[in-house]
Amino acid sequence: MKKTIDLIIKNSYVVTVDSKFSTFVDGGIAVDQGRIVAVSTSQEIDGAYSAGRIIDAKGLVAMPGLVNAHTHAAMVFLRGLADDLPLKEWLENHIWPAEAKFVSPAFIEAATRLALYEMVRSGTTLFCDMYFLPEHSIEAISKFRLKAMLGVPLLDFPTPVSKSPKEGFDRTRKLIELLKGDDKIEVAISPHSLYTCSEGVLREAAELAKEYDKPIQIHLSEEKWESEKIFAEKNMSPVSYLNSLGVLGKKTIAAHVNWLFDGDIEILKETGVGIAHNPQSNMKLATGICPVPDLINAKIKIGLGTDGAASNNDLDVFGEMETAARLHKISRNDPTAVSAKEALYMATLGGAEVLSLADKLGSLEAGKRADIILVDTDKPHMQPIYDIHSQLVYSAKGSDVKTVMVDGEIVYEDYQLLVDDHEEVLSQAKSFAKMIRQPAS
Repeated sequence: MKKTIDLIIKNSYVVTVDSKFSTFVDGGIAVDQGRIVAVSTSQEIDGAYSAGRIIDAKGLVAMPGLVNAHTHAAMVFLRGLADDLPLKEWLENHIWPAEAKFVSPAFIEAATRLALYEMVRSGTTLFCDMYFLPEHSIEAISKFRLKAMLGVPLLDFPTPVSKSPKEGFDRTRKLIELLKGDDKIEVAISPHSLYTCSEGVLREAAELAKEYDKPIQIHLSEEKWESEKIFAEKNMSPVSYLNSLGVLGKKTIAAHVNWLFDGDIEILKETGVGIAHNPQSNMKLATGICPVPDLINAKIKIGLGTDGAASNNDLDVFGEMETAARLHKISRNDPTAVSAKEALYMATLGGAEVLSLADKLGSLEAGKRADIILVDTDKPHMQPIYDIHSQLVYSAKGSDVKTVMVDGEIVYEDYQLLVDDHEEVLSQAKSFAKMIRQPAS
């Protein structure tokens, strides 16, 4: 007798990204109460289950939802505002002044909706975010049903919303209390970087993370000048310095990590730090190249991030997959560096590992939450298919995502957003853009 469940996906090319990188050319997925019950051939799934809804996914690839391991979602409203500039000039002369002038609860709410729309339609179901007023992004995240890790930026100097580090820590504690018991949104303690945080702020961040058993996220060794500055001041590498302060651990998410000193990789491995690699943002700002092949060889956790849309300029993790695979081949003069499977892993299960969520998601396996995307292969650039993993990394685009489900609930179907008014989202973005582009009076 067949077991009745909520949903069956059948006739799909299933890419599981499990430990064996199992695939099913004519595959099926059984989903019940938000979780994956079974992944097998369509014939076996049909023989074992009946469902209230059946999706015939012929011509589609079913794969795990993508993980954006590092971004600043609401910065979509600053997309294209200041391009083709070095990081320091870009931040200090353009981005920070714009944020000081325009960041507000209304800005965060509207910008987050635009960012979520962009992420959903390109297959992202989980993202790790560091930006101002995250409490005002929660409603939009819940509406889109996405999973998120949110952090209040902690800096030594005043920000658009906090006059002091103490205010930043107070906001962080309030966010933790606000999200207590939420099974989709987590809080990450978020000291911005070594060049914006004093030793006291970094130590307090580490203590707060330990107190609440929360992850820490931080920008680390993004620029060469940043790493040289820390070494000159502390007589140790940025990685060694953070380790000496107790910041590094299994729940630490280090974004960028482009400039490493001798011995740093061993420290990262020993402490269990996860790396959020942001290839497109790093390339655009010319900040450096993360030594991903070395990190892979050392078995260090690595995920992919888009960074903010102001420095990328999109939130498409498919683009990051392709860029990561190509960048390290040319930088190492080695066509085998960062294979398609390794890039795909970083965008899915690898990202989940970096965010300490791999036991719940990141691959299509029984017991995991049903965060599944369906990618359309009936397009000229997706045919013919010889190696499905290579096809997803080197040929697929975020715009090929046809359907997205989170915890088994469909939020984007047949290229249409089901959980928000996309026209209103775009209209709000255009209205804010008119205000932001106005010259200063």
